[in-house]
Amino acid sequence: MSKLKDLIAELCPNGVEFKSLGEVVNISKGVQFNKSDMQSVGSFPVINGGINPSGYIEKYNQAENTITVSQGGASAGYVNWISTKFWAGAHCYIVKPLDAVINRYVFHFLKSQEKNLQECQYGAGIPALSKTTIENLKIPVPPLEVQAEIVRILDTFTELTAKLTAELALRKKQYEYYRDKLLTFEDKSNTILTNNKQQTTNNKRVEFKTLGEIAIIKNGKDYKHLGQGKIPVYGSGGIMKYVDSFAYDKPTVLLPRKGSISNVFYVDTPFWNVDTIYYTEIDEQKIIPKFFYHFICNLHIEKFNTSNAARPALTQEVLNKILIPVPPLAEQERIVKILDKFDKLCNDLRAGLPAEIAARKKQYEYYRDKLLTFTEVKI
Repeated sequence: MSKLKDLIAELCPNGVEFKSLGEVVNISKGVQFNKSDMQSVGSFPVINGGINPSGYIEKYNQAENTITVSQGGASAGYVNWISTKFWAGAHCYIVKPLDAVINRYVFHFLKSQEKNLQECQYGAGIPALSKTTIENLKIPVPPLEVQAEIVRILDTFTELTAKLTAELALRKKQYEYYRDKLLTFEDKSNTILTNNKQQTTNNKRVEFKTLGEIAIIKNGKDYKHLGQGKIPVYGSGGIMKYVDSFAYDKPTVLLPRKGSISNVFYVDTPFWNVDTIYYTEIDEQKIIPKFFYHFICNLHIEKFNTSNAARPALTQEVLNKILIPVPPLAEQERIVKILDKFDKLCNDLRAGLPAEIAARKKQYEYYRDKLLTFTEVKI
């Protein structure tokens, strides 16, 4: 930081000129590529209006290390840095700096403006962001030496976050491997099951029971007559609001009924649930609720969808027939302890890698906003 202070004191002690972004960069739009011609894997990503690639193809129209801004869709205004060659689609702006600004400096500036850009979406149907909105942003333009030092400092934070994110991805793969291994059992009838499919395993044989034999599925109810409080109301999308009464107060696994049917929740405090999600009264003499939760998560119950309509659904009839392994309670407890450690490391926003990544992102945002704040000098 001291080097940056020295540079500012030497090169721009009284402030810097601010310019419209359109004066220091070229902004162009990508070219449409048919989704039917994309693949799930390939050499070059297709970047459009979303945060993630739309697909992959075998040709590109942009070089690596390019700034993009999402033009259309719910993520319009999202700022990205593409480090590989890629195809820029029709719902993507390409931002290329001119001589007065450094590429990564522009990226960090635009990232600081991302929330403002997203708030400038327009259109009643599919949201969009106008090119003019981006061009009219006011960017401080210090000397190139100052820009380079700001980039060096901020890239230190982003590189650390990238390393932590890569480590988290590795830990999640490790977690999935051990979860599959620990939750694969051979039943006493010689049928080997994992995810309710036959599979080879060296695990001990255990008894399998249907879900209906180890838990009672209960429907949710409307909450609108309840007052405001501290008890969470769950739907298939997660917590909706907080009320002053509960439907159930024992450890349970919430199973989606319709909507986001891949969402499964473990709850061990009082809660209320609406009709888009079931709760379960679990027979704890047979199965530990947390073991039941881990098994159901690993099962990917969305594959049991019973609806042909646009909104997926799960019925009690189908759910009650799912086969659940029931090893001895001591073995269930051992498995839960192992998987809980992995789960905390990979998913807990208060601890482990997610918490560390969140802290580094906040640190980056703090210094980014601080370093990009200058006194404006009128020329």
